[in-house]
Amino acid sequence: MLAIERQRRILEMLLAQGSLRTTETAETLGVTDETVRRDFEVLEKRGELARMHGGASRVEKIRKDLPFTERQAIMRGEKRAIAMLAAERIQPNENIFLDASSTVLTLTEFLPDFPLTILTNALNVITALAGRPHLELICTGGLYEEKSRSFIGPASETVLERYNIHRMFLSGDGIHMERGISESNAHQAAFKERTIAGAEDVVFLTDHGKLGRKAPFFFAKVTDLSCLITDAQADVEFLAKLRDQGIEVLTAG
Repeated sequence: MLAIERQRRILEMLLAQGSLRTTETAETLGVTDETVRRDFEVLEKRGELARMHGGASRVEKIRKDLPFTERQAIMRGEKRAIAMLAAERIQPNENIFLDASSTVLTLTEFLPDFPLTILTNALNVITALAGRPHLELICTGGLYEEKSRSFIGPASETVLERYNIHRMFLSGDGIHMERGISESNAHQAAFKERTIAGAEDVVFLTDHGKLGRKAPFFFAKVTDLSCLITDAQADVEFLAKLRDQGIEVLTAG
Protein backbone atom coordinates (compact mmCIF):
# COMPACT_ATOMS: atom_id res chain seq x y z
CA MET A 1 0.00 0.00 0.00
CA LEU A 2 1.39 3.41 -0.97
CA ALA A 3 1.98 5.98 1.76
CA ILE A 4 -0.67 8.34 0.37
CA GLU A 5 -3.30 5.57 0.41
CA ARG A 6 -2.26 4.45 3.88
CA GLN A 7 -2.53 7.98 5.23
CA ARG A 8 -5.96 8.40 3.65
CA ARG A 9 -7.09 5.21 5.42
CA ILE A 10 -5.71 6.55 8.71
CA LEU A 11 -7.73 9.76 8.37
CA GLU A 12 -10.89 7.78 7.56
CA MET A 13 -10.37 5.63 10.67
CA LEU A 14 -9.70 8.71 12.76
CA LEU A 15 -12.87 10.40 11.56
CA ALA A 16 -14.91 7.35 12.55
CA GLN A 17 -13.26 6.62 15.90
CA GLY A 18 -11.97 9.96 17.21
CA SER A 19 -8.60 8.51 18.26
CA LEU A 20 -6.29 5.72 17.15
CA ARG A 21 -3.75 3.45 18.85
CA THR A 22 -0.48 2.93 17.00
CA THR A 23 -0.34 -0.84 17.43
CA GLU A 24 -3.96 -1.46 16.46
CA THR A 25 -3.66 0.82 13.42
CA ALA A 26 -0.54 -1.03 12.29
CA GLU A 27 -2.36 -4.37 12.56
CA THR A 28 -5.33 -3.06 10.57
CA LEU A 29 -3.13 -1.70 7.79
CA GLY A 30 -0.72 -4.64 7.79
CA VAL A 31 2.38 -2.53 8.44
CA THR A 32 4.83 -1.99 11.29
CA ASP A 33 4.30 0.31 14.26
CA GLU A 34 7.20 2.45 13.02
CA THR A 35 5.51 2.96 9.66
CA VAL A 36 2.35 4.17 11.38
CA ARG A 37 4.35 6.52 13.61
CA ARG A 38 5.93 8.07 10.51
CA ASP A 39 2.50 8.46 8.93
CA PHE A 40 1.22 10.10 12.10
CA GLU A 41 4.17 12.49 12.02
CA VAL A 42 3.50 13.44 8.38
CA LEU A 43 -0.21 13.98 9.03
CA GLU A 44 0.50 16.04 12.15
CA LYS A 45 2.78 18.36 10.17
CA ARG A 46 -0.08 18.83 7.71
CA GLY A 47 -2.39 19.73 10.60
CA GLU A 48 -4.68 16.75 10.06
CA LEU A 49 -4.17 14.97 13.40
CA ALA A 50 -2.42 15.38 16.73
CA ARG A 51 -0.01 12.76 18.01
CA MET A 52 -0.36 11.60 21.61
CA HIS A 53 1.25 8.91 23.72
CA GLY A 54 0.60 5.59 21.97
CA GLY A 55 -1.43 6.96 19.09
CA ALA A 56 -3.16 9.99 17.57
CA SER A 57 -6.39 11.97 17.90
CA ARG A 58 -8.55 14.19 15.72
CA VAL A 59 -7.03 17.64 15.68
CA GLU A 60 -10.31 19.54 15.88
CA LYS A 61 -10.99 18.11 19.34
CA ILE A 62 -7.89 19.94 20.56
CA ARG A 63 -8.05 23.18 18.63
CA LYS A 64 -11.59 24.19 19.45
CA ASP A 65 -13.93 23.97 22.38
CA LEU A 66 -16.77 21.78 21.09
CA PRO A 67 -20.37 22.62 22.04
CA PHE A 68 -21.54 20.66 25.08
CA THR A 69 -24.02 18.51 23.17
CA GLU A 70 -21.26 17.34 20.82
CA ARG A 71 -18.89 16.56 23.69
CA GLN A 72 -21.63 14.60 25.46
CA ALA A 73 -22.03 12.25 22.49
CA ILE A 74 -18.32 11.38 22.17
CA MET A 75 -17.35 7.97 23.64
CA ARG A 76 -20.67 7.66 25.47
CA GLY A 77 -20.12 4.03 26.47
CA GLU A 78 -16.70 4.74 27.94
CA LYS A 79 -18.03 7.69 29.90
CA ARG A 80 -20.76 5.57 31.47
CA ALA A 81 -18.30 2.88 32.52
CA ILE A 82 -15.96 5.48 34.01
CA ALA A 83 -18.81 7.21 35.84
CA MET A 84 -20.09 3.95 37.36
CA LEU A 85 -16.65 3.21 38.80
CA ALA A 86 -16.23 6.78 40.05
CA ALA A 87 -19.54 6.61 41.93
CA GLU A 88 -18.21 3.75 44.06
CA ARG A 89 -15.69 6.16 45.57
CA ILE A 90 -18.36 8.37 47.18
CA GLN A 91 -19.26 8.02 50.87
CA PRO A 92 -22.39 9.23 52.74
CA ASN A 93 -22.59 12.86 53.89
CA GLU A 94 -19.63 14.02 51.83
CA ASN A 95 -19.27 17.39 50.11
CA ILE A 96 -18.79 16.54 46.44
CA PHE A 97 -17.78 18.97 43.69
CA LEU A 98 -18.81 18.13 40.10
CA ASP A 99 -17.36 20.18 37.26
CA ALA A 100 -19.02 21.20 33.99
CA SER A 101 -17.57 18.44 31.80
CA SER A 102 -19.71 15.95 29.89
CA THR A 103 -17.93 13.00 31.54
CA VAL A 104 -18.68 14.26 35.03
CA LEU A 105 -22.29 15.00 34.07
CA THR A 106 -22.59 11.26 33.34
CA LEU A 107 -21.66 10.63 36.97
CA THR A 108 -25.00 12.18 38.02
CA GLU A 109 -26.73 9.08 36.61
CA PHE A 110 -24.96 6.83 39.13
CA LEU A 111 -24.77 8.84 42.35
CA PRO A 112 -25.50 6.68 45.41
CA ASP A 113 -28.89 7.01 47.08
CA PHE A 114 -27.71 8.49 50.37
CA PRO A 115 -27.23 12.03 51.77
CA LEU A 116 -24.68 14.17 49.93
CA THR A 117 -23.94 17.83 49.43
CA ILE A 118 -23.28 18.53 45.76
CA LEU A 119 -21.39 21.68 44.82
CA THR A 120 -21.13 22.59 41.16
CA ASN A 121 -20.69 25.40 38.67
CA ALA A 122 -22.56 23.40 36.02
CA LEU A 123 -26.17 24.21 35.13
CA ASN A 124 -26.57 20.74 33.60
CA VAL A 125 -25.61 19.09 36.90
CA ILE A 126 -28.21 21.12 38.82
CA THR A 127 -30.88 20.24 36.25
CA ALA A 128 -29.97 16.53 36.32
CA LEU A 129 -30.07 16.28 40.12
CA ALA A 130 -33.00 18.56 40.93
CA GLY A 131 -35.64 16.77 42.99
CA ARG A 132 -33.34 14.10 44.44
CA PRO A 133 -34.49 13.90 48.10
CA HIS A 134 -31.14 13.01 49.70
CA LEU A 135 -29.09 15.67 47.94
CA GLU A 136 -28.34 19.22 48.99
CA LEU A 137 -27.51 21.14 45.81
CA ILE A 138 -25.30 24.23 45.90
CA CYS A 139 -24.63 26.15 42.70
CA THR A 140 -21.69 28.55 42.69
CA GLY A 141 -23.44 31.15 40.57
CA GLY A 142 -21.27 33.72 38.82
CA LEU A 143 -20.93 34.73 35.19
CA TYR A 144 -22.89 32.31 32.99
CA GLU A 145 -21.12 30.91 29.91
CA GLU A 146 -23.56 29.45 27.38
CA LYS A 147 -21.19 27.18 25.44
CA SER A 148 -20.15 25.20 28.54
CA ARG A 149 -23.50 25.79 30.32
CA SER A 150 -21.61 26.71 33.45
CA PHE A 151 -20.76 29.58 35.79
CA ILE A 152 -17.26 31.02 35.87
CA GLY A 153 -15.27 33.89 37.31
CA PRO A 154 -14.30 35.20 40.77
CA ALA A 155 -17.82 34.96 42.17
CA SER A 156 -17.93 31.23 41.43
CA GLU A 157 -14.51 30.62 42.93
CA THR A 158 -15.31 32.53 46.14
CA VAL A 159 -18.27 30.28 46.93
CA LEU A 160 -16.13 27.14 46.84
CA GLU A 161 -13.56 28.64 49.22
CA ARG A 162 -16.13 28.38 52.03
CA TYR A 163 -16.50 24.61 51.83
CA ASN A 164 -14.40 21.62 52.75
CA ILE A 165 -14.62 19.60 49.53
CA HIS A 166 -14.14 15.93 50.31
CA ARG A 167 -14.04 14.87 46.65
CA MET A 168 -13.70 16.84 43.44
CA PHE A 169 -14.64 15.07 40.22
CA LEU A 170 -13.38 16.80 37.11
CA SER A 171 -12.30 16.16 33.56
CA GLY A 172 -10.46 18.04 30.82
CA ASP A 173 -9.38 17.82 27.20
CA GLY A 174 -5.93 16.38 27.77
CA ILE A 175 -3.47 14.97 30.29
CA HIS A 176 0.23 15.01 29.50
CA MET A 177 2.88 13.57 31.82
CA GLU A 178 5.25 16.54 31.60
CA ARG A 179 2.94 19.49 30.92
CA GLY A 180 -0.04 18.42 33.00
CA ILE A 181 -3.81 18.66 32.59
CA SER A 182 -5.36 20.98 30.04
CA GLU A 183 -8.59 22.43 28.70
CA SER A 184 -9.74 23.87 25.38
CA ASN A 185 -11.79 26.47 27.26
CA ALA A 186 -9.67 29.19 28.87
CA HIS A 187 -12.39 30.16 31.37
CA GLN A 188 -12.88 26.58 32.55
CA ALA A 189 -9.13 26.12 32.87
CA ALA A 190 -8.82 29.23 35.03
CA PHE A 191 -11.74 28.15 37.22
CA LYS A 192 -10.30 24.67 37.80
CA GLU A 193 -6.80 26.00 38.46
CA ARG A 194 -8.09 28.21 41.28
CA THR A 195 -10.38 25.62 42.90
CA ILE A 196 -8.53 22.31 42.62
CA ALA A 197 -6.32 23.00 45.63
CA GLY A 198 -9.35 23.12 47.95
CA ALA A 199 -10.27 19.44 47.56
CA GLU A 200 -9.07 16.56 49.71
CA ASP A 201 -9.52 13.98 46.95
CA VAL A 202 -9.10 15.11 43.33
CA VAL A 203 -10.46 12.52 40.88
CA PHE A 204 -9.86 12.99 37.15
CA LEU A 205 -12.28 11.19 34.82
CA THR A 206 -11.10 10.71 31.24
CA ASP A 207 -11.51 8.40 28.28
CA HIS A 208 -8.39 6.87 26.75
CA GLY A 209 -8.32 9.32 23.85
CA LYS A 210 -7.20 12.19 26.08
CA LEU A 211 -4.14 10.45 27.51
CA GLY A 212 -0.96 12.09 26.27
CA ARG A 213 -2.90 14.96 24.72
CA LYS A 214 -2.14 18.68 25.15
CA ALA A 215 -5.05 21.12 24.84
CA PRO A 216 -4.35 24.88 24.69
CA PHE A 217 -4.77 25.83 28.38
CA PHE A 218 -3.04 24.00 31.26
CA PHE A 219 -4.55 24.17 34.75
CA ALA A 220 -2.88 21.49 36.91
CA LYS A 221 0.04 19.11 37.20
CA VAL A 222 -0.56 15.37 37.13
CA THR A 223 0.74 15.26 40.72
CA ASP A 224 -2.22 17.44 41.78
CA LEU A 225 -4.45 14.39 41.21
CA SER A 226 -5.33 11.81 43.83
CA CYS A 227 -6.85 9.40 41.34
CA LEU A 228 -7.41 8.96 37.61
CA ILE A 229 -10.26 6.81 36.29
CA THR A 230 -10.26 5.82 32.63
CA ASP A 231 -11.53 3.07 30.34
CA ALA A 232 -10.08 -0.32 29.47
CA GLN A 233 -8.52 0.87 26.19
CA ALA A 234 -6.13 3.22 27.99
CA ASP A 235 -2.42 2.91 27.20
CA VAL A 236 -0.86 0.74 29.93
CA GLU A 237 2.53 2.46 29.72
CA PHE A 238 0.98 5.86 30.32
CA LEU A 239 -0.99 4.53 33.28
CA ALA A 240 2.14 2.95 34.72
CA LYS A 241 3.89 6.33 34.64
CA LEU A 242 0.99 7.87 36.54
CA ARG A 243 1.23 5.15 39.19
CA ASP A 244 4.96 5.86 39.48
CA GLN A 245 3.97 9.42 40.44
CA GLY A 246 1.91 8.06 43.34
CA ILE A 247 -1.44 8.54 41.62
CA GLU A 248 -4.13 5.91 42.08
CA VAL A 249 -5.23 4.65 38.65
CA LEU A 250 -8.47 2.73 38.00
CA THR A 251 -9.72 1.33 34.70
CA ALA A 252 -13.41 0.76 33.99
CA GLY A 253 -14.86 -2.00 31.84
